Amino acid sequence: MAAFTPRVFSGMQPTSTLHLGNYLGALVNWVAMQKTHDCIYCVVDMHAITQGLDVWGGPAELTRATREVAAAYIAAGVDPKKSIIFNQSQVSGHAELAWVFNTIARLGWLNRMTQFKEKAGKDRENASVGLYDYPVLMAADILLYKATHVPVGEDQKQHLELTRDIAQKFNNDFAERIAELNLGTGDLGYFPLPEPMIQGPAPRVMSLRDGTKKMSKSDPSDYSRINLTDDADMIAQKIRKAKTDPEALPSEEKGLEGRPEAENLVGIYAGLSGETKAQVLGQFGGSQFSGFKAALVELAVGKLAPIAGEMRRLLADPGHIDGILSDGADRAAAIAAPIMRDTKDITGFVRRR
Repeated sequence: MAAFTPRVFSGMQPTSTLHLGNYLGALVNWVAMQKTHDCIYCVVDMHAITQGLDVWGGPAELTRATREVAAAYIAAGVDPKKSIIFNQSQVSGHAELAWVFNTIARLGWLNRMTQFKEKAGKDRENASVGLYDYPVLMAADILLYKATHVPVGEDQKQHLELTRDIAQKFNNDFAERIAELNLGTGDLGYFPLPEPMIQGPAPRVMSLRDGTKKMSKSDPSDYSRINLTDDADMIAQKIRKAKTDPEALPSEEKGLEGRPEAENLVGIYAGLSGETKAQVLGQFGGSQFSGFKAALVELAVGKLAPIAGEMRRLLADPGHIDGILSDGADRAAAIAAPIMRDTKDITGFVRRR
């Protein structure tokens, strides 16, 4: 039985500044994966506009934020020569395939998506159709490149399940046509069923002000997060002001139970150092937070301040970033074009020859 060519696809929205949670939860893994996989990393600007203007900030802010997110990818270590970096709107296949998948996805599937309910809030009737349809566009993002693996956070796992459902239904609905055109991959169908990749010791970084809430770009307090644009002084200040409890650090992970702020800071140290939480506690167990925070400041500044510096250097030349995005879009489109052509042939569209 033939198999699909392994390929990784992932992306982030250009809404506000990326932060430590994005770095540890995604970018660290992205950098590692490009050594072993063919990787496509997208700035998903079409997803960004699914919420109100007050969320994504309007045209000028979208342009600025798209370049900033691309700069963050590169500064964190994603190599635009090894991996493909581009913004979603430059490859028309994302929108085209999303429309085909809109006819495959079922209303009941989308009604179960919890993220829409969370983002739309109580006033769901006033939410955009795009926000409701967001998971179908995400499925198109992934399957336009026949990606087999998708690094996702816990909050996106449900969307990836929907992607698998859409791929499976497309393969089933058009099985005879796929076979007739000899476009399948063995008996696996035309589109793969992509697998989630959730990795690393700190895939879920929490707020520095409240260890029970996820670190977020939308939190009104800037001290709740470490932005990738923060300089060394700001990083140090935020860590020193991070909420803790009066107890010393435990020597074993079990001792972190019921101590969300302690667990979060230990997890951040583990993520930045590449160690496990158990290893961190083996080193700092019994220490007061003042000493641990001093070590965490040194580690975080050493890891993150150079990223902020490189981002500032890259953003000083927007033409250079635009060139990287344009080159990435050309390379992404070269992969997507034959897949989009096949999809049209399978569906029965008469296309330009």
